[in-house]
Amino acid sequence: MNGFEKRAALIKGKIMKTTISMLNTWEPKRLRIADIAREAGVSQVTIYNYFGSKEALISESFKDFIQQAIDEFREEMQRQKSLKELIAYSLFKEKETYSSLPPASIKEIMVDDQEMYVYIQRQYEEQIVPLMVQMVEEGKARGEISDKVSVKAVLLTIQLYIRSSGEMLGSLAGHEDKDAFLEELIHIFFYGLCGREPQ
Repeated sequence: MNGFEKRAALIKGKIMKTTISMLNTWEPKRLRIADIAREAGVSQVTIYNYFGSKEALISESFKDFIQQAIDEFREEMQRQKSLKELIAYSLFKEKETYSSLPPASIKEIMVDDQEMYVYIQRQYEEQIVPLMVQMVEEGKARGEISDKVSVKAVLLTIQLYIRSSGEMLGSLAGHEDKDAFLEELIHIFFYGLCGREPQ
């Protein structure tokens, strides 16, 4: 990548990061190119030159946001963290996402937009599922998961947890010690209601 390409990539990255940040307080339909340009410190022409339209900008920004999350999770796995640490990391990242992006905006971008929905499903099948399988298999190899439990059963349980994570993490708002409550949720995931941590 030459100097011009590096500068272009930095500008595009800044615009996309600004867009995701602004979606925290703006509905996608109300967000304007002029608002994004002002916040990012670039001209509207620059945004149109790079992305073509507001819809394309939001779409590309969200795809970049998703890919960064996947890459960060892959990096966490490469640090050889325990399964419990990886599950905790995943829940913390979910909490960050729901804190930075309102549920209505997530639904509008991820579910209502059919093209984005298909993209997310493809990333899930091609990148996320293989990472989760690897995570579970490594957890079993380290003795963190009972031999009585199959990889398929663990993946199903994780998927159920993730699907309900929005509601679970939303309940954190009513707790003074949010980290302690999140630790309780992780404990239940690993040891059940009556289980005990191995001594």
